[in-house]
Amino acid sequence: MLFSNLIRFVAASRPVLTPLQLSWSVAFLLALLYNTPLWHLVLSLDYGSTGHKWLFAGAFVLFIVAVIQCALSALSWPLLVRPLLIALLLSAALANYFMESYGILFDKSMIQNMFETDPAEVADLLAMPLWLHLAWKGVLPTLLVLWVRLKPQSLGRLIAGQSISLLTCLVLIGSNAALLYKDYSSLFRNHREIRNLAIPSSYLYYTGRYFSGAYSASTHPFEPVGEDAIRRVAQVRPVSSAPARPDLLVLVVGETARSMNFGLNGYTRPTTPELSHKPVVSFRNVESCGTSTAVSLPCMFSLMTRQSYDEDSVTYQGNVLDILQQAGLTVEWIENSSGCKGVCDRIKTLSLPSQQEHCGTEGCFDMELLNELERQLEGVDDSAVIVLHQMGSHGPAYYKRVPETFEYFTPICRDSQLQLCSRESITNAYDNSLRYTDHLLARVIDLLQEQSRFNTAMVYLSDHGESLGENNLYLHGMPWLFAPDEQKQVPLIVWLSDSFQQRYQLSAECLQAQRERELSHDNLPHSLLGLMSVRTEVYNAELDLFAGCREANQARVVHSSGSSAEAEI
Repeated sequence: MLFSNLIRFVAASRPVLTPLQLSWSVAFLLALLYNTPLWHLVLSLDYGSTGHKWLFAGAFVLFIVAVIQCALSALSWPLLVRPLLIALLLSAALANYFMESYGILFDKSMIQNMFETDPAEVADLLAMPLWLHLAWKGVLPTLLVLWVRLKPQSLGRLIAGQSISLLTCLVLIGSNAALLYKDYSSLFRNHREIRNLAIPSSYLYYTGRYFSGAYSASTHPFEPVGEDAIRRVAQVRPVSSAPARPDLLVLVVGETARSMNFGLNGYTRPTTPELSHKPVVSFRNVESCGTSTAVSLPCMFSLMTRQSYDEDSVTYQGNVLDILQQAGLTVEWIENSSGCKGVCDRIKTLSLPSQQEHCGTEGCFDMELLNELERQLEGVDDSAVIVLHQMGSHGPAYYKRVPETFEYFTPICRDSQLQLCSRESITNAYDNSLRYTDHLLARVIDLLQEQSRFNTAMVYLSDHGESLGENNLYLHGMPWLFAPDEQKQVPLIVWLSDSFQQRYQLSAECLQAQRERELSHDNLPHSLLGLMSVRTEVYNAELDLFAGCREANQARVVHSSGSSAEAEI
């Protein structure tokens, strides 16, 4: 009896709202409850007085409500409004969670990363705090929307109400702009990230463009670049009568490695103990092309610079790997991350077999790249460029990137919800992943030193950096304009064997003297072409980080010998 009375009481107490009243209620809820990062920014600014700050904040709330309701007004029909509002509340709860927890912003590259990530990375994010947040900000408001009874209305009343609602929204937006224009102008001019903070417009806009095909591969015909590419190897006499050995370059593409945490670059912790005993050159001032793999990877192999980079054009243009292959080099890509983002589409590509020594149910540790490299070298007889794409330091589960034997720094964060861990434990887990990268690179060098039938070299360059809690930011993917240096400064490490240095008159000492020069991903394509002696009209010697040392050494040797000769292969 008591239970049935309770049911009758709950049923009788259900509020009755029109579709428009319900959508206005949810618009206020979305503006106030799901935009906390936006309100933190707005309230942190200086307005001259406390009264003016709260006046502007209140007006801005009404502005956001009006913008949301402008879209909802025309969609507030009895059969449509509830499913629409529930979808908005659930998606806004998820977006709000990741913004509050990791400090991310929603833009084109973040949406691309979200839909193009692999299942293992998604699983790292599905932890209890997410489900609790979704229950609080997603499921509970959904139940309230379902609890409300919709008041029946005639078609005429519905249309009239929608017209009044839309007019009210336009008045609120217009009055805000008219009365507080200077405040809005200053805010949007100095904080352009506002559009990426606003929920739900930010993620809805970019998600809509993603599914509409705006970010898909272009249907434009493929445009090859560097079709005139040819290898031209200049040598200084006297030339040995022994046949020249082929050249082998291993390019290791790092993942989520930031430069300032490398011991080689002055970091106080021993994150590069093995490389510190190798004759490598570590360039300390290198900037990435983007802050996410989806942007950086295509950009760093493209012949476009960061300023001229166009994400549509890159999908149908050739890249430096195509040029190297055009010049007659064997080019291969070995994958251990979330894919090459189109970079390796036209070259031989291998993914690591999951049954190998360093692999398990959640993928392979990066050391399996070394084993696969060794297997592939057995079938390589000519000059080659082999790319190893790391899992590296991909977060948030940094601890999963290394075997337990590499947990050097402790305690470590074992929670994917980084905001729940101490800064020390996050940094420890991250630095352990860098020590594992250090181990991999050192072993790659050891393997190359054993390849007496090749002149060998190795280049390591990460795609982007990572935030570890600085300014309450975690992970990566911030829009370039607002991204901190931690997400943009990346390591670049070069190792050249003695035979490679001698053959191409390159000096590690000369490169070492330039380790502080300003470089970027823009330098990679032209440096690879220069390093492998590939000549083409699209090659730019000014962006070849080896060009200065090569020219200086060749000039010195030519001057001392009195003559020189060029051999072509």
